[in-house]
Amino acid sequence: MTAQQFKTAPSPYKVDSTPSNMCGFTLMNNQIGEIVAQVMEGKPNVKVTWLPSMMRVDAAGRMDVVYDEVSEALGEEPGFFDAAQFEESMSTHYGRMIHEDDRTIMFANPEDAAEYIGFDLTARS
Repeated sequence: MTAQQFKTAPSPYKVDSTPSNMCGFTLMNNQIGEIVAQVMEGKPNVKVTWLPSMMRVDAAGRMDVVYDEVSEALGEEPGFFDAAQFEESMSTHYGRMIHEDDRTIMFANPEDAAEYIGFDLTARS
């Protein structure tokens, strides 16, 4: 038999480098992760997918995780929830992530994140 006699079925997993304009993260299914997902579910452009062992939080363009909103939902004082607790509850993320004192911002496009922090993307030789 020759190699020409065999055909391979086309793969449904083709490479697609088109920007998705999406960003997101997954959360562990624990007390804090559950509350973060509930807070994020009420935000515009955000979709939360509830799975048995985690929650997936996706957004178009940009999303902000405001720490005091999460602290309030947890029944705690402002300042209780912070970047360290967010990192502890988050399993993974995609997009560009910027931690600030009062929030974590997720950007779908690296150019938007660079503009936000004043990073010059101009190539220099």
